[in-house]
Amino acid sequence: MKEYLKDIEYMECVKDILCSDIFKKTDEFVQHGSTSTMEYSIAVSYTTYSVCKKLNLNYKSAARAALLHDFYLYDWHRPVKETGAFLHGLTHPFKAAKNAKKYFNITSMEAGMIKTHMFPLTPLPPLSPEGWVLTMADKSVSINEIIKNMKKITRTGEGAV
Repeated sequence: MKEYLKDIEYMECVKDILCSDIFKKTDEFVQHGSTSTMEYSIAVSYTTYSVCKKLNLNYKSAARAALLHDFYLYDWHRPVKETGAFLHGLTHPFKAAKNAKKYFNITSMEAGMIKTHMFPLTPLPPLSPEGWVLTMADKSVSINEIIKNMKKITRTGEGAV
């Protein structure tokens, strides 16, 4: 999915993040199967941006929050002793929001969207329509990744992470 590179308006929203060395580090971590956290985050971001733009929502903040929603900067497949990330599914939104605030100029709305993207696994629901779009885009892209990996396993007989 490289169509986002041709979308000038999208790139204006997120270029500072995409060009940063710290965000590029997410390309080193596997998200699902053979997809990196960077690739996954871009897919969620561009999906969120596209839907929010069609709905006349704040697509700029949505694109930025979605790009940083998994900005926790560790390999969640590694043992807890190495990462310190106990209960990753429940805690990573807060770690991602903390990192996003540290490295990028994000708004409180964007931080809130990042913190609530795991609803209903986490008890905090999104507080904005943009947050709901991010939450749904995250689930949708994740399900598509899982299906893609299952097809690959079925075709090749290989296992996937």
